[in-house]
Amino acid sequence: MDSSTPAPIPARRATVERTTRETRIRVAIDLDGTGRYAVSTGIGFLDHMLEQLSRHSLIDLEVAAEGDLHIDFHHTTEDTGIAIGEAVAKALGERRGIQRYGHAYVPMDETLTRAAIDLSNRPYLIWKVAFSRDKLGQMDTELFKEWFQAFAQAAGATLHVETLYGENNHHIVESCYKALARALRAAVEIDPRKADAVPSTKGVLGGSL
Repeated sequence: MDSSTPAPIPARRATVERTTRETRIRVAIDLDGTGRYAVSTGIGFLDHMLEQLSRHSLIDLEVAAEGDLHIDFHHTTEDTGIAIGEAVAKALGERRGIQRYGHAYVPMDETLTRAAIDLSNRPYLIWKVAFSRDKLGQMDTELFKEWFQAFAQAAGATLHVETLYGENNHHIVESCYKALARALRAAVEIDPRKADAVPSTKGVLGGSL
């Protein structure tokens, strides 16, 4: 191969299986996909949000989850966030060549949400999202923070999500997932000028600095 020809980028795919006494989850992703999805969690509203995440990030996503929904939706929601985050982290590997940072503003009718992400391998969540209702359908609105917290922790992402304004609770939640999707899409993309380098002066992502 001509030395001037860049090396092909390895496939950035991952499969994660997570089994506990509360849930059984399988997740498969392709960071370089086209936004295809097959999602089944047993929670209709969560399925809808994860489909939005896939479609707008262009990450192919398969999620099959079974959980203790007869108790409530907490365990399935949280563990799905963990499993998807773990799959993203696994697919990123050493995180060489990635843009690392991404941000997005997503309007949805009267609502505007901003998400900013750093795939730093230092997990942290800032969540400035308020709801005027305790439930959307059968789902507790407080569980959405739990999903984002679980995802950020498992993916090794510093993630800031803020709804700047909005009234309709459905629009608020959906704009959060779509903003994450667009920010994540930018952050996982390969920078062709530094495709072989970890985007950090330390030479590794993670740690306290």
